[in-house]
Amino acid sequence: MTSTPGTPPVELLVCTTCRAGLPTDAPAPRPGARLHDALAGLDLPERVILRGVECLSNCDRGCSIVLRGGPGRWTYVYGNFTGPDDAELIRDVAARYEQTADGLIPWRERPRISARTALPASPHRRSPNDRRNA
Repeated sequence: MTSTPGTPPVELLVCTTCRAGLPTDAPAPRPGARLHDALAGLDLPERVILRGVECLSNCDRGCSIVLRGGPGRWTYVYGNFTGPDDAELIRDVAARYEQTADGLIPWRERPRISARTALPASPHRRSPNDRRNA
């Protein structure tokens, strides 16, 4: 897999406060924090930057992540993860997303993450140099 030249790095945001249906007073680390730690322990692509964030306001949909990659790419919110067991799947989709110029992974190349967990998608912002939408 190779990066798309001239595109900004990808941010993989992981909600560290997600509790995946557990009581908020549970003494153990929350599933979102455990998912973040599992991703931090994987070999992520060089241009994928992992960031822990507090609350993506998606509390009813399990652990949540966001993939975003600058003004030329779509931004995706994924939810319904249960915790660290989903880390490899998330790494796979982040690597495929990072290879795109617009954030759109070809349909046949999408890992199962897309069908099971995709939530809202946000179109990229148009840049002054974007003549496709003029």
